[in-house]
Amino acid sequence: MMETFLRILNWPMDTPTLYGWYHILWLVIPFVAAWLLCRSYLNSQHPQTHIHKVIFYTAVLVAVFEVLHQINYNLVWADGRLQVDMQWYAFPFQFCSTPMYAGLLTGLFRRGRIHDALCSYLATYAVFAGLCVMLYPGDVFIDVIVINIQTMICHSSMLTIGIYLFFTGHVKTDNRTLLKALPVFIIGVFLAMVMNELAFQSGLLAAGHTFNMFFISPYCEPSLPVYSTVQRILPYPWCLMVYVLVFTLAAYVILLAARALLRRKAHHA
Repeated sequence: MMETFLRILNWPMDTPTLYGWYHILWLVIPFVAAWLLCRSYLNSQHPQTHIHKVIFYTAVLVAVFEVLHQINYNLVWADGRLQVDMQWYAFPFQFCSTPMYAGLLTGLFRRGRIHDALCSYLATYAVFAGLCVMLYPGDVFIDVIVINIQTMICHSSMLTIGIYLFFTGHVKTDNRTLLKALPVFIIGVFLAMVMNELAFQSGLLAAGHTFNMFFISPYCEPSLPVYSTVQRILPYPWCLMVYVLVFTLAAYVILLAARALLRRKAHHA
């Protein structure tokens, strides 16, 4: 039974092409999903409950597919038994993984500073992360259908939730939103640094594995587009400062775009 399950998870498909039918389909889906969720919100008798459920259960959906992703990458059926073959480069704590954790955490906190910070992060930094991958998937598409579905659900949901949070007014478009979101991002960067250091100190990298959370490890070959050039030029502490500043600037651009769109919507209402 487990062998059959793993075969299903490894079901092949032609690798989707950049702006081919599969890519375009998933460029449409997040906006349709956002429209449906926003309409559902307007018809809801308990709007705050609606918001909490949408954020949390979207994160649950992403988490379920992440589990399938990890099973596909790390478990193999060989010699008639189940074996573990850890692919550490796919460990689920990249920048694009953090919205899943933030969304799950919103289920633990009522409306307050922590909840607002998590939602502000989902509406700014997370939208930027999702937008980058959705516009240019790069090598995230492979020849396995479950993985392609998983990565698109993960990244497209970031756009959907961001639109939804701004539309409902649960996240405001003033500058304080960025100040609320920034600590969440800093915590994510710090945790990635700790994990990268632990991987190095444990000998994981020496054993030939790749472990580069947030793509900021000083022990791995730079691989993040554009930022890799910075890593080759500047000392590590300065690289981190550039990383935080650039991503924060991008998150602020998302905030400004949301502000402009909502003002235009209000003007035409």
